[in-house]
Amino acid sequence: MTPRDQATKALAEVGAVLDAALPDQLDAALPPLQAAERIALYGVGREGLMMKALAMRLYHLGLDAHVVGDMTTPPLGAGDLLVVSAGPGTFATVIALMETTRAAGASTMCITAEPGGAAPKMADHIIHLPAQTMANDQNGAMSILPMGSLYEAAQFMFFELLILALRDRAGIDPDAMRHRHTNLE
Repeated sequence: MTPRDQATKALAEVGAVLDAALPDQLDAALPPLQAAERIALYGVGREGLMMKALAMRLYHLGLDAHVVGDMTTPPLGAGDLLVVSAGPGTFATVIALMETTRAAGASTMCITAEPGGAAPKMADHIIHLPAQTMANDQNGAMSILPMGSLYEAAQFMFFELLILALRDRAGIDPDAMRHRHTNLE
């Protein structure tokens, strides 16, 4: 298979995930994000990288968004939202953070490929991106993307579409977002 064929197949796979998720999952994610006073985001591995990308874009929108583990992440409480990624349905750290968040009175959103998993079952809001993850990339239909990264690729595109929807609903000018971009690069 040529690189162009691989790209075509990979894009089609991501497109299929988005086709299955849109607009319902986008509509489900918008209200809790809009209502949150503070937003903290967490994921492990590649999922964590996608969550950091989402945190950056939420900040560009002017929202009070933070990445769990950064020294400047404030405590969460009532009115706040923890957004976690648990593609395969559970991670021990995600469960622990959700328990801490719930005890503090904040709400939780879980982005996942497995809505029946332990983490989504604990969440106040579930966002389902039906994509192959590393937990299920060895048997049956296989994505062309390696080691379950179809999920993270779909996350990135879903998050960018989510930002566009939030931007449009809030009437935020694209130049205002650009103004919040760091000048320390």
